[in-house]
Amino acid sequence: MSWIIWHMPAFLLDWIPYNSVSLRDQVEAIYAISDVTPNLSGVFGGNIDIIDFIALLATPVLAIVGARGVVAANMEFVGAGMIDRIALFFGRVTMMMIAIMTCVMLYEVFMRYILEKPTEWANEMTLWFASFVFLISGFYAMQQRSHIRIFLLYDVVPRWLQRVFDTISVALIVMFAFFLVFGSYKQVFINKLYRWELYGSAFNPPIPATLQPMILIVITLVALQAILNLISDWNKVPEVHTDEPDAEEIEMLKRAVGQD
Repeated sequence: MSWIIWHMPAFLLDWIPYNSVSLRDQVEAIYAISDVTPNLSGVFGGNIDIIDFIALLATPVLAIVGARGVVAANMEFVGAGMIDRIALFFGRVTMMMIAIMTCVMLYEVFMRYILEKPTEWANEMTLWFASFVFLISGFYAMQQRSHIRIFLLYDVVPRWLQRVFDTISVALIVMFAFFLVFGSYKQVFINKLYRWELYGSAFNPPIPATLQPMILIVITLVALQAILNLISDWNKVPEVHTDEPDAEEIEMLKRAVGQD
């Protein structure tokens, strides 16, 4: 997926027509600088080379295999739907991104303070990864029911009224997602992604061109997950939240870290 994102201008140039010659020349110039395999010719006579094509085919296959094969930890909520498994898989990807981000920061510290040869890309790469981690974590947290909720009134009302509260909450989430996507998709997908807007630094990664579309994609997934959570939890036994330690949760945490 990282390869596809970095070589996205090739797909834009070959598959989406540019009405403006100057804009097309601008995107071609950007791609000429960022192309990792400039010596490979296009598969279909364009900009998409064989590695780009293989990455495009492999990404959905690996995503499906990963989502179907992901194993939930003892303390995780599994869920029954495919969207739940996708959220779990995204959670695993996020964990790996945090590890990669940590390695990048350690490398930058070593290069800057030990060898006194700081990199031009570590800061922007960390910012880029951290932004994706922040966004994807919201989707994962929604699937895990981990967002902060205030139960002061919720716990004392009957179950039918709790369902009303849950429905209102999900309706507000869906409404927010709808208006956010409807109001900004042109700005995001045309002015940012289509133009392949860059960050403007020495490394100059396409942070605006990738993160802003990702915001709309993730908020849509969050809304879908909220609807699935509402359906899945509709007949759930009411849970009473107290200040007492949750013995079951403590045992799950112990099992997760391998303690007896």
